[in-house]
Amino acid sequence: MTDYRIQGTTGEWEVVIGLEVHAQVTSQAKLFSGAATAFGAEPNTQVSLVDAAMPGMLPVPNAECIRQAVRTGMAIDAQINRWSRFDRKNYFYADLPQGYQISQLYHPLVGEGHVDVAPDEKQPDAVKRIGVERIHVEQDAGKLMHDQHPTRSYIDLNRSGVALMEIVSRPDMNSPAEAGAYLTKLRSVLRYVGSCDGNMDQGSMRADVNVSVRKPGAELGTRTETKNVNSIRFVMQAIEHEAKRQVEVLEAGGRIEQETRLFNPDTGTTRTMRSKEDAHDYRYFPDPDLLPLVLEEDFLAECLASLPELPDAKRKRYEEAGVTAYNAGVLTAEVETARWFDALLDAGAPAGPASNWVTGELFGALNRLGKDIVDSPVTPIQAAALLSLVADGTLSGSLAKQVFEVMLETGQDPAAIVEERGLKQTSDTGAIEAVIADVLAKNPGQLEQYRSGKEALFGFFVGQTMKAMAGKANPGVVNELLKKALG
Repeated sequence: MTDYRIQGTTGEWEVVIGLEVHAQVTSQAKLFSGAATAFGAEPNTQVSLVDAAMPGMLPVPNAECIRQAVRTGMAIDAQINRWSRFDRKNYFYADLPQGYQISQLYHPLVGEGHVDVAPDEKQPDAVKRIGVERIHVEQDAGKLMHDQHPTRSYIDLNRSGVALMEIVSRPDMNSPAEAGAYLTKLRSVLRYVGSCDGNMDQGSMRADVNVSVRKPGAELGTRTETKNVNSIRFVMQAIEHEAKRQVEVLEAGGRIEQETRLFNPDTGTTRTMRSKEDAHDYRYFPDPDLLPLVLEEDFLAECLASLPELPDAKRKRYEEAGVTAYNAGVLTAEVETARWFDALLDAGAPAGPASNWVTGELFGALNRLGKDIVDSPVTPIQAAALLSLVADGTLSGSLAKQVFEVMLETGQDPAAIVEERGLKQTSDTGAIEAVIADVLAKNPGQLEQYRSGKEALFGFFVGQTMKAMAGKANPGVVNELLKKALG
């Protein structure tokens, strides 16, 4: 699928990439307590006695968090395990009050699935399948704050106990572009499902990046893990830097240490954080405070029934309705865009012209205004009405642009704007013929040149006619009548 290679002094090297994505589950309460999960709250205002690990406090699983993880697994065609179990992962962090994290190692909630990606957006049909090994549910740790005091660190436990899905891919990616496409597609699926908001800048989705290099076709090399990368662009940068670094080390006669690294977005480089622990270092064992999760068939059926139309199915539907493959990819990339476009289709707009208008006129205007599609001053119903006026000949393309600008400024319906401002396109042949006659009379030199064989001047006469009629003449009628008048 990819021909991405690192060029070293000893020849080409192949990159092997796997991603562990931590996605914060969309829920009003934490995984094992009733504390709130809202982003941006004052430090330590969303902490229950369970989150703070007070003696005698027992965890109680939040059914909504389990439901969201199951729905996510179903959305990537993964195996849903009817029986799963929580384990204790023992380690000390200052922001981990219990001294362990409740996670799932041996019996995860979700098993094998896949995500299909198109690494090159110009070739949306060139798809590569990336395997997903598992999705397990675990609790997040708190947050250390080092910038509040010159000599002390503070701890905010608001995030402690928040539910995370850890989505572990197989090492099936071989370029930064494939990893970027995988993360983009996975984020899109999560947002369609509603199981994670995907706000990487707020930390609700972040990736641990596993990278190794090898000679093409050779055995897998030793991998490093770069922790907590919080943007798709940074993930791609981290892969590129880490792969080149490993090649340089190996070609200089060194060896790659299995270690955990950190990415510096300011320099685009990675640095050593700590040597990599194995599972036995964490002394995993079944959590004695939690019974195994046993999923009933009715619960699974409800989860499946609640899934929306997902990006791939929606894209296929758009293409079958006459949308180009490229436009369909653009329109389905973000769930808000797809919902807006669906509302436009529901209002009666034809799919092909509507997709061109949204990806061209609407996106251009929103970009200029610094707005997202959910904040569009023009509603899907108004947009459908505008496209309808173009389709029935009331508005020409240029007049439609004028009407659209007024709609953006005022929020008025297009029909009202056309009526108030007299912007209706005319197909009155008598009126157009009179203007054409006037244009030809005023431009005898160009008329003589045209009749002497300079046919490129036809566009000049069209432009002069449209200008004289303030853009309100039907271009098709103008062309037809001009041909007759010019002989």
